[in-house]
Amino acid sequence: MTTTLERPEPTLPDDDVLERAPRKPFSVERLAASLTFMALLVLSAIALRNVGISVPDMIASWDNAENFFGRVGGLSFPEAGELLGLIGLTLGLVLTGTLLAAVISVPLAFLAASNTTPGRGWRMTARFLGVLARALPDVVLAMVFVLMLSLGALPGILAIGLHSVGMISKMFADAVEQIDEGPRLAIRAAGGSRLQEFTSGVLPQVMPSWVATVLHRNDINLRGSVVLGYVGVAGLGLEMSQAFRSLNYGLGLGIALVIFGLCVVMEIVSSVVRAAMLGPSGGGRRTWADRFGPRIVAARGRPARETSSSPAWSASPESALRRPWNANRVRNVSAGWVSVIVVVAAVWVCDIAWGDFLTVWARIPDVAVQFWPPTFGVYGADVMFEALRETIAIALAATLLALLPSLLLGSFAARNVAPTRSARSSARFLLVGVRGVPEIILAIVLIVITGLGMQAGTLALAFGGIGLLGKLIADSLEEVDRGPERALVAAGASRTQVYVGATVPQGTRALIGHSFYLLDTNIRAATILGVVGGGGVGYYLLNASQGSNYGQVTAIVLMILVTVLVIEGLAMWMRRVFR
Repeated sequence: MTTTLERPEPTLPDDDVLERAPRKPFSVERLAASLTFMALLVLSAIALRNVGISVPDMIASWDNAENFFGRVGGLSFPEAGELLGLIGLTLGLVLTGTLLAAVISVPLAFLAASNTTPGRGWRMTARFLGVLARALPDVVLAMVFVLMLSLGALPGILAIGLHSVGMISKMFADAVEQIDEGPRLAIRAAGGSRLQEFTSGVLPQVMPSWVATVLHRNDINLRGSVVLGYVGVAGLGLEMSQAFRSLNYGLGLGIALVIFGLCVVMEIVSSVVRAAMLGPSGGGRRTWADRFGPRIVAARGRPARETSSSPAWSASPESALRRPWNANRVRNVSAGWVSVIVVVAAVWVCDIAWGDFLTVWARIPDVAVQFWPPTFGVYGADVMFEALRETIAIALAATLLALLPSLLLGSFAARNVAPTRSARSSARFLLVGVRGVPEIILAIVLIVITGLGMQAGTLALAFGGIGLLGKLIADSLEEVDRGPERALVAAGASRTQVYVGATVPQGTRALIGHSFYLLDTNIRAATILGVVGGGGVGYYLLNASQGSNYGQVTAIVLMILVTVLVIEGLAMWMRRVFR
């Protein structure tokens, strides 16, 4: 006799169970942040409408572009020896300035991150210093250092370095705030010092993101060095500015093409380094336990459990102390020595006059007096604040135009989202091409087509913003935890469901931070584009600097600083609320 067990029918939970199910509590602060975000989108739409971008008018103005390119003729370049020297000098000052910023940004990020800072006062001070560095246009910093030092590479190095501290320290701090807190708290519970917490519990998790940030900033600095040439910083930017001023458009565009090629090479190097640090799987953070767990177990005298991520040399204390020279170690050591050689060569080619560091201090009081007190000069407050409003409108409109294309291209450029390898490569190549065009060059061409005003500046910033934000989005999506993605795949979810249900939610904080960073960047970039007629306050900044009205330069910088501080405050608040 056999007994047949019937499978019970699944029952749905009754209303009482549903009422007792945990629900996410209502948050007034979250509602306020959502409304603020919507208000910013509405303001951006209004700004875009006021800019008055008209495709039919641009098509009708195409005759201006034909006349311009007709005057350009063929592209021309400096002689080979001179060109190689300019390329070496430009790369040298950009690499040295970026390295200077990276070194300064490490302690600043440690103090600025909410989970590592010693106190709220330290955190607010570090954040303010970062915002101050970002708010000071690199052109203004270069102008100051040219007055204090002399023409050459050193003013450019210092301007690039101090200005880049703002962006690098912010991205460093954001990466520290997104780490897995388990390893750091475990080291603290074991009696480790704050320094040990940082070096062993934080640094291994954020290093890939930090390297990517430095390489990305180096790419931005390479394109930004074009603008520094307008205030006398040596290199390709100075030669290009002199070519355009002398109406030698063929030479100017030829040098711009060289800069584009350098940006492409820099992006390739960045991608190769990031791929090596993220590992062959192409995504997800390598955990603290994966890196150091086997060594700690072996050091305690117990054999380490062999796993796919646990190398054979960590099976005993002796093997942990005597790592073999396998292919992975040879590659890492070789890469380290190549990096050292590149840095030394970059510093050497800049031919820095080290004695200037001893004599510059005596010139600081005389230069500082020229920049104080701030004044609006003959223009008055109404004119200057209207110019600032135009700058903010340009930045908002450009950011709105760049958001959707950036999200689309950035998603296809991420390894864990792209449907095929060729789709990812195509998206990455397109982002490289967009970023390789300096905004100031694009603005000059658009001004020729559309005329002076806000339209040219907005389109130039929107085009450049797609490359900037798209790369940041791609990098952030590649660095999310793969666990939730694999869980949805195992449950039978489609690629779109995995993207919407696991990838985007994990990257939301980074997406918000990157969007506000783009807005922050666009406000400062809109100021620079005003130098060439792109609208906004940059026109008055150029006139003030050329007329030695440095008090007016200070007033403009203070207005930009207040604007960037407001944006930084909103970004920090929203990142905390949507955490």
